[in-house]
Amino acid sequence: MHSTISKPAAAAATRPRPTLKWRVVDIVIASVIGVAAGLIFWVWNLTYSPFSAGLEAVLPGLQSAIGGVWLFAGVLGGLIIRKPGAAIYTELVAATVSALVGTQWGVLTLEAGLVQGLGAELVFALFLYGNYRVYVAVLAGAGAGLAMGINDIVLWYPALGGDFKTIYVIAAVVGASIVAGLLSWLIVRALASTGALNRFAAGREVTAREASARA
Repeated sequence: MHSTISKPAAAAATRPRPTLKWRVVDIVIASVIGVAAGLIFWVWNLTYSPFSAGLEAVLPGLQSAIGGVWLFAGVLGGLIIRKPGAAIYTELVAATVSALVGTQWGVLTLEAGLVQGLGAELVFALFLYGNYRVYVAVLAGAGAGLAMGINDIVLWYPALGGDFKTIYVIAAVVGASIVAGLLSWLIVRALASTGALNRFAAGREVTAREASARA
């Protein structure tokens, strides 16, 4: 007697369900991502001013568009680790490394890292840590950008007008959705194609898709 269960359905039935529990390898890789990102943050802290000044000269508030460079750690960590708290953890580790190496914002760097990581984390949580397609990555970047924009206008620009604040927040969201969101998603795909992420669902998903395309 022939089975009435299709091969895709049978594969789905036997495929192990993803767990949201952190493994040791998750902690290690999330920490590595955070440390590496923190060093990139530190370099960006030293070099961003000319770009920021140029955008501000074009339109005050537009300078926040480049803030996505400080936000990619949380999105990248969330896309790779795929566990609750990954975005907050990686962004906070990156902010801590940046602060320890030396930053002009002092302890507020840690506050910013926590807030920005939370912005990305809430998006992953909204999709129940089960959807990591490109649009979710872009939304996570936008969430981090929104958190950064609001945090910055409250802490650094409280006396400026509504027009500036509106432009600042919108530019932060758009810039972060591209730099922290889309680019992080592309980085994950590139890393997965090399086999570097084979121990993670993010890597197996990409390699399986590529194998299916070649079949």
